[in-house]
Parts: sequence; C-alpha cells; structure tokens
Amino acid sequence: MTVYFIGAGPGDPELLTIKAQKTIARCPVCLYAGSLVPEQVVAGAPDGARVMDTAPMTLDDTHAEIVTAHAKGQDVARVHSGDPSLYGAIAEQIRRLKAEGIPYEIIPGVPAYAAAAAALGQELTVPEIAQSIVLTRMSMKSTSMPAGETLENFARTGATLAIHLGIRALREIERQLIPYYGEDCPVIVAYRASWPDELYLRGTLKDIREKVRAEKITRTALILVGPALAEVKDFRDSALYDPETPHVLRPKVKVS
Repeated sequence: MTVYFIGAGPGDPELLTIKAQKTIARCPVCLYAGSLVPEQVVAGAPDGARVMDTAPMTLDDTHAEIVTAHAKGQDVARVHSGDPSLYGAIAEQIRRLKAEGIPYEIIPGVPAYAAAAAALGQELTVPEIAQSIVLTRMSMKSTSMPAGETLENFARTGATLAIHLGIRALREIERQLIPYYGEDCPVIVAYRASWPDELYLRGTLKDIREKVRAEKITRTALILVGPALAEVKDFRDSALYDPETPHVLRPKVKVS
C-alpha cells in the first residue's frame, strides 16, 4: 500500500501528467482538494473507488481515511492542485505517515506560474533583465512568514516575483514593491490559470489594483511582478545557442 501525493496541475485536466493519470486510474481511494482541483481530474478513478473532496475535511479526517485504506492494503491517490512541493500542505501529512510507517510517493505537477507564463506566451527569465523567479506568498490570515522572507528583501534582487495568496493585499504589495521596482513596473494578475474562465490582467504597480477591483477578483489568483514581464524587444540573446559560445555538447566555435 502506498499514498501517492499527486500534483493535479493548475486546473486544466489535460495538464495532468501521464504518470498522475495512470496512478489515479488504479487507486481504490482518491482524496482530492475539490476547491482547486476540478472533478474531471479524478473522473478517471476506477469504478467503485472511494472518491472524497477534502475541502471540508480536517487533517485528522484525511489521515483517518488513509489509515483505514492502509489497513485494507489499498493505495491512496492524494490529489493536490499545482505541484505538491509548493504550498501543498503535504509536509504535515508526510510527518504522520512516517510516524506510522505508511509508504508514500510524490508525483509532481505543473505549477500555476508555469501555466500562466504559457498562456501569456512569454518567458519569465529574460537575459540580463531577470534570471531568477521568487515563489512567495502573502501571509494575511494564513501561516505567518519566516523572518527575513519579506517582499522588500526579495524586491532588492530585481527578480521576477510570483506572489501567491496576495490578491486581497494589493495595496500592501504596492507599498512594499514600488520603492524598489518603481510605479511603472509591469504586473500580471493570473486568475484561475488554465481553467475555462481564466483571465489575465496586465498593468503596473500603480494601476493593477484598480483593474483587479473592476473585475471583482478576490481569490484564486497569482500575481507576477518584475521587469521581465514587459514586452521588451531589445534584450540580448542568451548564450545557449550562440555560435560564438562553445559548450560541452557544441565544443567547436563557429568560424565566421
């Protein structure tokens, strides 16, 4: 018996990995985060499977289901949105599994920031503009942030920021980021990335809050901030395919 923590991706059932799809199809127990994972993702569970939406359940409730399945020798598909490694709340589940000797495996999924970048048709790391992406969140009513993990500290790097759980804190995001990025820094709000009703709002740190308010977006949104989001055309090509830059798979420099 094994518990499989499965990344369902951002919402589009077709972004589910083949491995994830096959695992769900053979697990007699399926626990999925229904508030963020569409039912189509778990529709492939086998006939007669115990399929439960964990949105109204507590950690004790979900663990009890796993313990029962373990006693019966039944594999469990524990389906989370996006990729389980990022805000998947799997650490506390794994801690309990390890304490009771219950085997588990993690199957990665497509994260929301990757789905958003694909829908926008752009790269988030542009040569000499931004080569790092900071995945972070606002604390608000959720777990507090560790000391030092502040937007100001991340902003000092000039990296592309992917801010989760921050759509209701746009005023605070503006206050903390404008001194480092400037009012005209590009911002993209990705609402329900890859879902049928997905929406992408482009703006700046100065005006994005009004645009979000006009669309009445209050949850399920990712905020991307940084100069790499601008529609820049005069950036330098990367060295990856540069004929003048040799590397281990292309050791010879092209002679002009």
